[in-house]
Amino acid sequence: MLLPPYDTTATLARLARLIELYSPALVVALGDSFHDGGGPARMPEVSRTALTVLQRGRDWLWLAGNHDPDPPHGVGGRVAAELAIGPLTFRHEPSPYPVDGEVAGHLHPSARVAQRGRGVARRCFAADAKRMVMPAFGAYAGGLNIRDRAFVALFGALSFTAHLLGAGRLYAIPAARCMAD
Repeated sequence: MLLPPYDTTATLARLARLIELYSPALVVALGDSFHDGGGPARMPEVSRTALTVLQRGRDWLWLAGNHDPDPPHGVGGRVAAELAIGPLTFRHEPSPYPVDGEVAGHLHPSARVAQRGRGVARRCFAADAKRMVMPAFGAYAGGLNIRDRAFVALFGALSFTAHLLGAGRLYAIPAARCMAD
């Protein structure tokens, strides 16, 4: 599958804005950071240089994902299967079992809501009091509607909240109020 040529540049630019704004000591990439295991080798030199600049002065952890299960070579940082920090566990794929303090990726949640008589779809965080599934960060990555059975199985019901990404803020909508595709 061919990828849009702007994907890496747009994603790194978005990441650069956030790193400049928040100046984190640690950046955790929740997996699927590359389209496949050969992704790091295909990165243009300008993107590789931009990533090196973003990593400067901070700890960078790549979590293995299903698209990029092996450690990326030549892009800096450390690699792990998951990371536990206090009560939180960061991993790529959400555990199929009930857990407390999980932050995961993999499912790329998105939600549809009715807004002014029309359906609006946005990337979102899917969360309850015990776990959170993060939206895709990459410019190219799509999303899986939170009404999909994968989310219902994960959270046990539609009793979680979709935190939709808006322009400059989040909109918390009960999952049961969101629309299917």
